[in-house]
Amino acid sequence: MTKQFDELGLKPETLAVLRHLGYSAPTPIQELAIPPLLEGRDVIGQAQTGTGKTAAFGLPLVEYVDYSLEAVQALVLTPTRELCIQVTQALRAYGAGRGLEVVALFGGAPIRNQELQLSKGAHAVVGTVGRVVDMISRGALILHDARYVVLDEADEMLDLGFLEDVDLILRATPNGRQTALFSATIPPEIERLADRYLYEPVVVKVEPERPTIDTVEQFKVEVSGAEKERRLLQLLEQERPSQAIVFVRTKVRCEQLYRALRSKGLAVRALHGDMTQGQRDGVMLAFKEGTLPLLVATDVAARGLDISTVTHVINFDVPLTPETYVHRIGRTGRIGREGRAITLIEPSQRKQWAAIERELGVVVPNWRPGERSGPLALAKPKRRHQKPQRKGREEEPLARLVIGGGRVHGLSAAELIELVSERTGVDGEEISDVLVLERFSLLSLPAYRAAEAVAALAGLEYKGRTVGAAVVGGSKEPLPAPALS
Repeated sequence: MTKQFDELGLKPETLAVLRHLGYSAPTPIQELAIPPLLEGRDVIGQAQTGTGKTAAFGLPLVEYVDYSLEAVQALVLTPTRELCIQVTQALRAYGAGRGLEVVALFGGAPIRNQELQLSKGAHAVVGTVGRVVDMISRGALILHDARYVVLDEADEMLDLGFLEDVDLILRATPNGRQTALFSATIPPEIERLADRYLYEPVVVKVEPERPTIDTVEQFKVEVSGAEKERRLLQLLEQERPSQAIVFVRTKVRCEQLYRALRSKGLAVRALHGDMTQGQRDGVMLAFKEGTLPLLVATDVAARGLDISTVTHVINFDVPLTPETYVHRIGRTGRIGREGRAITLIEPSQRKQWAAIERELGVVVPNWRPGERSGPLALAKPKRRHQKPQRKGREEEPLARLVIGGGRVHGLSAAELIELVSERTGVDGEEISDVLVLERFSLLSLPAYRAAEAVAALAGLEYKGRTVGAAVVGGSKEPLPAPALS
């Protein structure tokens, strides 16, 4: 039987905040992780994104802090700036009324502003790995009192090549710290990291819910490694997907295949961990908005892609596990629509593929051409209503804004651009890198318009909700409370 929050050992003040935020019963990862964290134990939590990990480590963090001590006592490391912002907002919501000071540190925002925030004092820091290392090297971030440390989405840090820097950061914290590591998967490199830095950890694991694949037709194609690119082109020509994701295992393979397909004239983009966050934002937005028909992606970089219009998934590389296979092909066939999934299998991968079929209890037939669902663009489409490029815009400094509204409030990227443009007078063409998250949204605009935009959006009503805005790395004023995740 699922426990309630008041059975997990949380203080009355924390329970009152949870009631105010409207949180009901804890999720499985919260039920399993919160009690040992409150006891001061190290924890390894294996759970997917969206299972409530932030509250699982965030609520004990709020109770761990000594509010009379003006020092950084807790550190949360995240792989991306979007996750950094979400965790920061969540901690501020959980610590409401207690005076919890949280500073977010991430790239793409003025480092001097973040240094100033640190100098004013912080109980907790949430940061991306690179910016935290930078702040340590500058002497702006002192971690001598950081005895509560969280590594959030550690496997994505591995994919992005951050583990060496994580090692450096952990060495800057006290030996007697309490450490929590959360990750969707626990590959050998993450195991070795845990062995080095966690002391007798409690291991909690939440089995991911497999997405339904009942509406996905599955096929296989046996092909030699030398013929894979040619066969992929044949598949695309005959299947004619309206929108497709081609999955590969590595960042290098992703870039190589993207360039090969682009050289054939296809409208295609890559999505992998070596891209800047701004580049990834732009690619994901184009794909979600339907202006990009073909995406080549690694598994980690494609996390969070939940798009109902994907008609095809092609596994250019056989997935390493049955779970990865199911999650890949589950990105098509959404909301009752039919989808098609095709896997290319090299001779050396037959045993690996047989294991996937055996685990899932299926025998996948050989590929056959499907009905043509629509033309795949063979050349990059012209942008609708495209305006002339403004000269000198590449050099124009940008500011990143976080907006207090997201998908759960019915906000889309197009509506957000229109809303900001109409209210602030900023030309829609000047708004870039728009990313609509669950309860918050992010966008970039010319830095000199940032303060004006924040002021113009203050108190703005949208669908019965007050929309606020803040410059990322600027005001600590909390936006509306985020989801329990």
